[in-house]
Amino acid sequence: MGSRYGGLKQIDGVGPSGEAIIEYSIYDAIRAGFGKVVFVIRRDIEDAFKAFIGDKLDGRIEVAYAFQEIEDLPGGFTPPADRTKPWGTTHAVWVARDVIHEPFAMINADDFYGALAYQALAAHFAALTSSRDLAMVGYRLDRTLSDHGFVSRGVCTTDAEGFLISVVERTKIARIGEGILFEDENGAQLPLADDTAVSMNFWGFTPELFPHLESVLTDFLNDRGQEAKSECYIPNTVGGLVDEGKFTAKVLRADSPWFGVTYREDKAIVEAQLRSFVDQGLYPESLWS
Repeated sequence: MGSRYGGLKQIDGVGPSGEAIIEYSIYDAIRAGFGKVVFVIRRDIEDAFKAFIGDKLDGRIEVAYAFQEIEDLPGGFTPPADRTKPWGTTHAVWVARDVIHEPFAMINADDFYGALAYQALAAHFAALTSSRDLAMVGYRLDRTLSDHGFVSRGVCTTDAEGFLISVVERTKIARIGEGILFEDENGAQLPLADDTAVSMNFWGFTPELFPHLESVLTDFLNDRGQEAKSECYIPNTVGGLVDEGKFTAKVLRADSPWFGVTYREDKAIVEAQLRSFVDQGLYPESLWS
């Protein structure tokens, strides 16, 4: 919804030829071997979204759409009358259950992850031996902050072999003074190390996950479904499923840059970074020409 950004940041042009960040993601995914893209959007922006992005991809990659609607919930659950906020990233993945039948990456539309991240996940899928083997591309926390306000991140703990032990969504993270702090559920500010591995919502999933998402959503709605703004976050969902032994999740470390547009003030930084990548020959001046 772009409440902090002040508009539809997912289709705001930031590339040299007016491309949105999601277009660079799709470009990198195609180069890494992905053959299909599913856009999870609100139905009321469908026409604008197709006109800006979807039509450019005709003949380049298979395209499908899923709609994250507040009323599309498991178990016949009815949302409260004052609910206007989406149900979170777990719900956003679950609503695509009818159009995804193969291993898939989940990303944020307004984040730039870098080509190496898509290559790392493609390699994971190529070696996949079980539908219960998930993956996540992890990034250093200190490289994912904004200079213009707080951010939320999935803070990860891994074992010696790089498998996820836990991931917890932390909110109101910012560099304050010489350190990085986050605010816990009691309002206390606690420290995080600069090199903490965090989830930027770049996941590798299989269709095996969908019934488990439905179960998690059902429990979430039973507990918190009458709240106006509560969200079911995918990092917490995956962390819980890993903790229960239902899935494993390998944390892939790709040495790729990450940047995003949480705030309007971030846009100029993103534009400059993409301009630099084009000047270095990493991307063409115009992605689709």
